Amino acid sequence: MDKKWKMGLVGLGGSRRSAAYMHHPQIEVVAICDQDSAVLEKAGCELGVPDSGRFERYEDFLNEDTDFVMIGTPVPSHAQLTIDALEAGKHVLCEVTAASTIEDCFRVIDAVQKTGMTYMMAENTVYFHYLRGWKRQVQSGMLGTVFYAECEYVHEIRDRIIDSATGKAYWRNQRPPLHYCSHSIGPILEILDDRIVRATGAGRSKTIIPAGGDGCIDMQVALFETAKGATIKLLRSSVAPRNPGFAHFYSLYGSKGQMESGRAGYDSDGWIYLEGSEEYANGAKSLSCKTIDPDAPAEATKGGHGTSEYYLIRDFIDALNRGTTPPIDVFRAMEYTLPGIVAHQAVEKGGVWLDVPQVR
Repeated sequence: MDKKWKMGLVGLGGSRRSAAYMHHPQIEVVAICDQDSAVLEKAGCELGVPDSGRFERYEDFLNEDTDFVMIGTPVPSHAQLTIDALEAGKHVLCEVTAASTIEDCFRVIDAVQKTGMTYMMAENTVYFHYLRGWKRQVQSGMLGTVFYAECEYVHEIRDRIIDSATGKAYWRNQRPPLHYCSHSIGPILEILDDRIVRATGAGRSKTIIPAGGDGCIDMQVALFETAKGATIKLLRSSVAPRNPGFAHFYSLYGSKGQMESGRAGYDSDGWIYLEGSEEYANGAKSLSCKTIDPDAPAEATKGGHGTSEYYLIRDFIDALNRGTTPPIDVFRAMEYTLPGIVAHQAVEKGGVWLDVPQVR
Protein backbone atom coordinates (compact mmCIF):
# COMPACT_ATOMS: atom_id res chain seq x y z
CA MET A 1 0.00 0.00 0.00
CA ASP A 2 1.30 3.47 -0.85
CA LYS A 3 2.59 5.52 2.06
CA LYS A 4 0.32 8.23 3.45
CA TRP A 5 2.11 11.58 3.64
CA LYS A 6 0.97 13.65 6.61
CA MET A 7 0.53 17.26 5.58
CA GLY A 8 0.42 20.44 7.66
CA LEU A 9 -1.06 23.54 6.05
CA VAL A 10 -0.13 27.04 7.25
CA GLY A 11 -1.95 30.11 5.93
CA LEU A 12 -5.54 29.13 5.32
CA GLY A 13 -6.77 32.34 3.73
CA GLY A 14 -4.38 32.36 0.79
CA SER A 15 -4.16 28.72 -0.27
CA ARG A 16 -6.83 27.45 -2.66
CA ARG A 17 -5.49 23.96 -3.22
CA SER A 18 -7.33 22.11 -0.44
CA ALA A 19 -9.46 20.20 -2.92
CA ALA A 20 -6.33 19.00 -4.72
CA TYR A 21 -4.85 17.80 -1.43
CA MET A 22 -8.01 16.01 -0.42
CA HIS A 23 -8.19 14.14 -3.72
CA HIS A 24 -4.63 12.84 -3.67
CA PRO A 25 -4.80 9.31 -2.27
CA GLN A 26 -1.46 9.62 -0.46
CA ILE A 27 -2.10 12.92 1.34
CA GLU A 28 -3.60 13.10 4.81
CA VAL A 29 -4.16 16.63 6.16
CA VAL A 30 -3.42 16.30 9.88
CA ALA A 31 -2.56 19.83 10.99
CA ILE A 32 -3.49 23.39 10.04
CA CYS A 33 -2.25 26.77 11.24
CA ASP A 34 -3.58 30.30 11.00
CA GLN A 35 -3.58 33.35 13.26
CA ASP A 36 -7.29 33.95 12.56
CA SER A 37 -9.26 31.64 14.84
CA ALA A 38 -12.44 31.94 12.75
CA VAL A 39 -10.61 30.96 9.56
CA LEU A 40 -8.89 28.14 11.46
CA GLU A 41 -12.21 26.70 12.67
CA LYS A 42 -13.84 26.92 9.24
CA ALA A 43 -10.90 25.27 7.46
CA GLY A 44 -10.63 22.61 10.16
CA CYS A 45 -14.22 21.58 9.60
CA GLU A 46 -13.85 21.61 5.81
CA LEU A 47 -10.65 19.55 5.87
CA GLY A 48 -11.70 17.22 8.66
CA VAL A 49 -8.88 18.24 10.98
CA PRO A 50 -9.74 17.76 14.67
CA ASP A 51 -9.27 20.50 17.27
CA SER A 52 -6.00 18.89 18.39
CA GLY A 53 -4.55 19.53 14.93
CA ARG A 54 -5.50 23.23 14.75
CA PHE A 55 -2.87 25.78 15.72
CA GLU A 56 -2.65 29.56 15.95
CA ARG A 57 1.08 29.49 16.77
CA TYR A 58 3.47 28.32 14.05
CA GLU A 59 5.95 27.07 16.64
CA ASP A 60 3.36 24.68 18.08
CA PHE A 61 2.26 23.64 14.59
CA LEU A 62 5.82 22.61 13.69
CA ASN A 63 5.93 20.31 16.72
CA GLU A 64 3.04 18.29 15.29
CA ASP A 65 3.83 14.95 13.62
CA THR A 66 3.75 15.94 9.94
CA ASP A 67 5.87 14.91 6.96
CA PHE A 68 5.60 18.12 4.97
CA VAL A 69 4.31 21.67 5.29
CA MET A 70 2.36 23.54 2.64
CA ILE A 71 2.97 27.28 3.00
CA GLY A 72 0.08 29.48 1.87
CA THR A 73 0.74 32.60 3.94
CA PRO A 74 1.42 36.12 2.61
CA VAL A 75 4.58 36.16 0.49
CA PRO A 76 6.74 38.29 2.85
CA SER A 77 6.64 35.42 5.37
CA HIS A 78 7.46 32.61 2.92
CA ALA A 79 11.22 32.56 3.37
CA GLN A 80 11.31 32.45 7.17
CA LEU A 81 8.45 29.98 7.49
CA THR A 82 10.16 27.76 4.91
CA ILE A 83 13.46 27.86 6.77
CA ASP A 84 11.77 27.12 10.10
CA ALA A 85 9.92 24.14 8.61
CA LEU A 86 13.03 22.71 6.95
CA GLU A 87 15.01 23.03 10.18
CA ALA A 88 12.17 21.26 11.99
CA GLY A 89 12.65 18.28 9.67
CA LYS A 90 9.69 18.96 7.37
CA HIS A 91 9.62 18.85 3.60
CA VAL A 92 8.14 22.03 2.11
CA LEU A 93 5.72 22.85 -0.69
CA CYS A 94 5.56 26.65 -0.87
CA GLU A 95 3.17 28.95 -2.68
CA VAL A 96 4.63 31.51 -5.12
CA THR A 97 6.88 33.30 -4.94
CA ALA A 98 9.64 31.76 -2.83
CA ALA A 99 10.88 34.97 -1.18
CA SER A 100 10.75 38.76 -1.35
CA THR A 101 14.46 39.65 -1.19
CA ILE A 102 17.65 38.42 -2.80
CA GLU A 103 19.09 37.66 0.63
CA ASP A 104 16.10 35.51 1.57
CA CYS A 105 16.33 33.56 -1.69
CA PHE A 106 19.82 32.44 -0.76
CA ARG A 107 18.86 31.81 2.87
CA VAL A 108 16.25 29.33 1.67
CA ILE A 109 18.78 27.64 -0.63
CA ASP A 110 21.20 27.31 2.27
CA ALA A 111 18.50 25.79 4.49
CA VAL A 112 17.56 23.19 1.87
CA GLN A 113 21.19 22.22 1.37
CA LYS A 114 21.94 22.04 5.09
CA THR A 115 18.86 20.06 6.07
CA GLY A 116 18.62 17.76 3.06
CA MET A 117 14.83 18.12 3.07
CA THR A 118 12.75 18.35 -0.12
CA TYR A 119 11.53 21.76 -1.28
CA MET A 120 9.23 22.60 -4.18
CA MET A 121 7.61 25.88 -5.18
CA ALA A 122 3.96 25.48 -6.18
CA GLU A 123 3.95 27.37 -9.48
CA ASN A 124 0.83 26.15 -11.24
CA THR A 125 1.03 27.84 -14.65
CA VAL A 126 3.85 25.57 -15.83
CA TYR A 127 1.31 22.75 -15.43
CA PHE A 128 -1.32 24.32 -17.71
CA HIS A 129 -2.18 21.64 -20.25
CA TYR A 130 -1.47 23.73 -23.34
CA LEU A 131 1.84 25.06 -22.01
CA ARG A 132 3.03 21.52 -21.33
CA GLY A 133 2.16 20.85 -24.96
CA TRP A 134 4.05 23.94 -26.11
CA LYS A 135 7.10 22.70 -24.25
CA ARG A 136 7.07 19.41 -26.14
CA GLN A 137 6.53 21.17 -29.47
CA VAL A 138 9.24 23.80 -28.99
CA GLN A 139 11.77 21.34 -27.67
CA SER A 140 11.09 19.11 -30.69
CA GLY A 141 12.29 22.01 -32.89
CA MET A 142 8.91 23.11 -34.27
CA LEU A 143 9.72 26.83 -33.94
CA GLY A 144 13.42 26.46 -34.58
CA THR A 145 15.52 28.61 -32.26
CA VAL A 146 13.33 30.76 -30.03
CA PHE A 147 14.91 34.19 -29.69
CA TYR A 148 12.06 36.25 -28.20
CA ALA A 149 9.13 35.67 -25.86
CA GLU A 150 6.40 37.77 -24.29
CA CYS A 151 4.43 37.02 -21.16
CA GLU A 152 2.00 38.99 -19.06
CA TYR A 153 -0.20 38.68 -16.03
CA VAL A 154 -2.66 41.53 -15.63
CA HIS A 155 -5.04 40.80 -12.75
CA GLU A 156 -7.16 43.52 -11.20
CA ILE A 157 -7.21 42.73 -7.45
CA ARG A 158 -7.51 46.21 -5.95
CA ASP A 159 -9.75 44.86 -3.17
CA ARG A 160 -6.93 42.55 -2.04
CA ILE A 161 -4.50 45.47 -1.89
CA ILE A 162 -6.53 48.19 -0.16
CA ASP A 163 -10.00 47.81 1.34
CA SER A 164 -12.11 50.34 -0.56
CA ALA A 165 -14.55 50.68 2.33
CA THR A 166 -12.12 51.14 5.21
CA GLY A 167 -8.92 52.21 3.47
CA LYS A 168 -7.03 49.42 5.23
CA ALA A 169 -3.92 48.40 3.31
CA TYR A 170 -3.06 44.71 3.06
CA TRP A 171 0.37 43.14 2.55
CA ARG A 172 0.07 43.30 -1.24
CA ASN A 173 0.17 47.10 -0.99
CA GLN A 174 3.94 46.89 -0.59
CA ARG A 175 4.55 44.18 -3.21
CA PRO A 176 5.69 45.60 -6.58
CA PRO A 177 3.92 44.05 -9.57
CA LEU A 178 7.18 42.69 -10.99
CA HIS A 179 7.80 40.65 -7.84
CA TYR A 180 4.84 38.49 -8.89
CA CYS A 181 6.68 37.21 -11.95
CA SER A 182 6.68 33.42 -11.67
CA HIS A 183 3.26 32.88 -13.31
CA SER A 184 4.66 34.55 -16.41
CA ILE A 185 8.33 33.71 -16.75
CA GLY A 186 8.02 30.24 -15.21
CA PRO A 187 6.38 28.61 -18.25
CA ILE A 188 8.64 30.49 -20.66
CA LEU A 189 11.80 29.32 -18.89
CA GLU A 190 10.50 25.74 -18.84
CA ILE A 191 9.64 25.80 -22.52
CA LEU A 192 13.05 27.22 -23.42
CA ASP A 193 14.96 25.20 -20.80
CA ASP A 194 16.72 28.44 -19.93
CA ARG A 195 17.43 30.89 -17.11
CA ILE A 196 17.58 34.68 -16.85
CA VAL A 197 20.93 36.44 -16.42
CA ARG A 198 20.11 40.17 -16.78
CA ALA A 199 17.07 42.34 -16.13
CA THR A 200 15.76 45.86 -16.45
CA GLY A 201 12.36 47.40 -15.87
CA ALA A 202 10.11 50.44 -16.03
CA GLY A 203 6.87 51.62 -14.48
CA ARG A 204 6.40 53.80 -11.39
CA SER A 205 3.17 55.76 -11.98
CA LYS A 206 0.20 55.39 -9.64
CA THR A 207 -2.76 57.10 -11.29
CA ILE A 208 -5.40 54.53 -10.29
CA ILE A 209 -4.58 54.47 -6.55
CA PRO A 210 -2.28 57.49 -6.11
CA ALA A 211 -1.80 57.10 -2.35
CA GLY A 212 -1.01 53.38 -2.51
CA GLY A 213 2.30 51.64 -2.08
CA ASP A 214 4.37 49.88 -4.72
CA GLY A 215 1.65 47.27 -5.09
CA CYS A 216 -0.52 50.01 -6.61
CA ILE A 217 1.86 50.88 -9.44
CA ASP A 218 -0.35 51.09 -12.53
CA MET A 219 1.74 48.81 -14.73
CA GLN A 220 5.30 47.53 -14.83
CA VAL A 221 7.24 46.08 -17.72
CA ALA A 222 10.49 44.14 -17.53
CA LEU A 223 12.99 43.00 -20.12
CA PHE A 224 15.11 39.96 -19.45
CA GLU A 225 18.09 38.40 -21.20
CA THR A 226 18.56 34.64 -20.87
CA ALA A 227 21.67 32.50 -20.71
CA LYS A 228 20.90 31.18 -24.22
CA GLY A 229 20.57 34.68 -25.66
CA ALA A 230 16.79 35.05 -25.83
CA THR A 231 14.93 38.21 -24.85
CA ILE A 232 11.78 38.05 -22.70
CA LYS A 233 9.30 40.86 -22.10
CA LEU A 234 7.04 40.73 -19.05
CA LEU A 235 3.98 42.92 -18.39
CA ARG A 236 2.49 43.02 -14.87
CA SER A 237 -0.28 44.86 -13.05
CA SER A 238 -2.56 44.21 -10.08
CA VAL A 239 -4.69 47.32 -10.51
CA ALA A 240 -5.12 48.06 -14.23
CA PRO A 241 -8.69 47.66 -15.54
CA ARG A 242 -9.08 44.76 -17.91
CA ASN A 243 -11.88 42.71 -19.46
CA PRO A 244 -11.87 39.90 -18.48
CA GLY A 245 -10.53 40.86 -15.06
CA PHE A 246 -7.38 38.80 -15.40
CA ALA A 247 -5.42 36.93 -18.02
CA HIS A 248 -2.18 35.11 -18.60
CA PHE A 249 -0.62 35.65 -22.01
CA TYR A 250 2.36 33.96 -23.66
CA SER A 251 3.98 34.43 -27.05
CA LEU A 252 7.06 32.85 -28.62
CA TYR A 253 9.01 33.90 -31.73
CA GLY A 254 11.42 31.42 -33.30
CA SER A 255 13.49 31.11 -36.45
CA LYS A 256 10.74 28.96 -38.04
CA GLY A 257 7.59 30.66 -36.80
CA GLN A 258 5.51 32.08 -33.98
CA MET A 259 2.84 30.94 -31.52
CA GLU A 260 0.79 32.80 -28.96
CA SER A 261 -2.05 32.18 -26.53
CA GLY A 262 -5.42 33.90 -26.54
CA ARG A 263 -6.05 37.18 -24.73
CA ALA A 264 -9.65 36.61 -23.66
CA GLY A 265 -8.92 34.85 -20.38
CA TYR A 266 -8.49 31.18 -19.59
CA ASP A 267 -8.91 28.67 -22.42
CA SER A 268 -9.30 31.24 -25.21
CA ASP A 269 -7.73 30.12 -28.47
CA GLY A 270 -4.44 31.52 -29.70
CA TRP A 271 -2.71 30.95 -32.98
CA ILE A 272 0.41 29.48 -34.57
CA TYR A 273 2.34 30.27 -37.74
CA LEU A 274 5.12 28.15 -39.25
CA GLU A 275 7.05 29.59 -42.17
CA GLY A 276 7.13 27.35 -45.24
CA SER A 277 4.83 24.71 -43.75
CA GLU A 278 2.14 23.26 -46.03
CA GLU A 279 -0.23 22.97 -43.08
CA TYR A 280 0.17 26.68 -42.34
CA ALA A 281 0.79 27.87 -45.90
CA ASN A 282 -2.13 30.31 -45.83
CA GLY A 283 -1.06 32.01 -42.64
CA ALA A 284 -1.79 31.51 -38.99
CA LYS A 285 -3.86 28.65 -37.66
CA SER A 286 -6.05 28.68 -34.56
CA LEU A 287 -4.30 27.15 -31.56
CA SER A 288 -6.25 25.58 -28.71
CA CYS A 289 -5.05 26.84 -25.33
CA LYS A 290 -6.93 24.68 -22.85
CA THR A 291 -5.77 24.53 -19.25
CA ILE A 292 -7.55 21.20 -18.67
CA ASP A 293 -5.94 17.93 -19.71
CA PRO A 294 -8.79 15.86 -21.22
CA ASP A 295 -6.99 12.65 -20.27
CA ALA A 296 -6.76 13.52 -16.57
CA PRO A 297 -9.15 11.87 -14.11
CA ALA A 298 -12.36 13.67 -13.16
CA GLU A 299 -11.07 14.78 -9.76
CA ALA A 300 -8.11 16.54 -11.41
CA THR A 301 -10.13 19.75 -11.84
CA LYS A 302 -11.06 20.01 -8.16
CA GLY A 303 -8.03 22.10 -7.27
CA GLY A 304 -8.83 24.84 -9.77
CA HIS A 305 -6.71 26.41 -12.54
CA GLY A 306 -7.59 23.68 -15.01
CA THR A 307 -5.83 20.45 -14.12
CA SER A 308 -2.62 22.20 -13.09
CA GLU A 309 -3.02 21.65 -9.34
CA TYR A 310 -3.49 17.91 -9.85
CA TYR A 311 -0.21 17.50 -11.71
CA LEU A 312 1.67 19.89 -9.41
CA ILE A 313 0.68 17.98 -6.26
CA ARG A 314 1.31 14.66 -8.00
CA ASP A 315 4.86 15.65 -8.95
CA PHE A 316 5.64 16.73 -5.40
CA ILE A 317 4.34 13.50 -3.87
CA ASP A 318 6.13 11.45 -6.54
CA ALA A 319 9.39 13.18 -5.58
CA LEU A 320 8.81 12.32 -1.92
CA ASN A 321 7.98 8.71 -2.81
CA ARG A 322 11.13 8.28 -4.88
CA GLY A 323 13.46 10.46 -2.85
CA THR A 324 14.19 12.50 -5.98
CA THR A 325 14.38 16.21 -6.76
CA PRO A 326 10.98 17.74 -7.66
CA PRO A 327 10.61 19.66 -10.94
CA ILE A 328 10.51 23.13 -9.36
CA ASP A 329 13.19 22.53 -6.75
CA VAL A 330 14.81 25.26 -4.68
CA PHE A 331 17.17 26.29 -7.47
CA ARG A 332 14.45 26.47 -10.14
CA ALA A 333 12.19 28.28 -7.68
CA MET A 334 14.79 31.02 -7.27
CA GLU A 335 15.28 31.22 -11.03
CA TYR A 336 11.55 32.02 -11.22
CA THR A 337 11.70 34.46 -8.27
CA LEU A 338 14.93 36.45 -8.47
CA PRO A 339 14.38 38.07 -11.91
CA GLY A 340 11.31 39.97 -10.70
CA ILE A 341 13.09 41.22 -7.59
CA VAL A 342 16.03 42.42 -9.64
CA ALA A 343 13.82 43.97 -12.34
CA HIS A 344 12.09 46.12 -9.73
CA GLN A 345 15.46 47.19 -8.38
CA ALA A 346 16.28 48.26 -11.93
CA VAL A 347 13.08 50.33 -12.00
CA GLU A 348 14.11 52.08 -8.79
CA LYS A 349 17.52 52.83 -10.28
CA GLY A 350 16.01 54.50 -13.35
CA GLY A 351 15.78 51.58 -15.76
CA VAL A 352 19.37 50.36 -15.69
CA TRP A 353 20.36 46.82 -16.61
CA LEU A 354 21.28 44.63 -13.62
CA ASP A 355 22.78 41.17 -13.39
CA VAL A 356 20.47 38.53 -11.89
CA PRO A 357 22.30 36.46 -9.25
CA GLN A 358 22.86 32.90 -10.40
CA VAL A 359 22.01 30.08 -8.03
CA ARG A 360 23.99 27.25 -9.66
